[in-house]
Amino acid sequence: MFHCSMSNAQETFTELTGDLDYPMLIVTTRADGETAGCLVGFATQCSIDPPRFIVCLSDKNHTFRVASRASALAVHFIPADDTELARLFGSQTGDRIDKFSRCLWHPGPREVPILDECSRWFVGQILNRRSLGDHCAFLLEPIAASSDGGSDNLAFDQVKLLEPGHDA
Repeated sequence: MFHCSMSNAQETFTELTGDLDYPMLIVTTRADGETAGCLVGFATQCSIDPPRFIVCLSDKNHTFRVASRASALAVHFIPADDTELARLFGSQTGDRIDKFSRCLWHPGPREVPILDECSRWFVGQILNRRSLGDHCAFLLEPIAASSDGGSDNLAFDQVKLLEPGHDA
């Protein structure tokens, strides 16, 4: 029988999950005339019928504060070769710079920023928010979507050495 202490379980859990190669996404939003966006690794489809998706945002970042006032989020699937866009949205903070002045974008449904470099995206109406420790889960219902049929997404392994704009 295997026994481990709580601290060993947490260390082993961190090691196990550190080996997962999550798809990386960029979430953008707009509220009260303020735009925001960040790189996200914690996200998943959570229902087929009705279609639902969960995005988790760190409660320490600028995007979380704007998303807390927003009615919708855009979820962008980053092309596998676009580490610069990931660096902009993952290593910079909207508290210090305007990320949207450094990339091409256009207003989408509900004026949510749509990143021109990401041809695969959806906008989801925020149905619910729930605190999950140091992240907040946003439950989304898709209201608009676009896809060019591609399937190669940027993965965690490609960006894990980026310095985050905020602590997790």
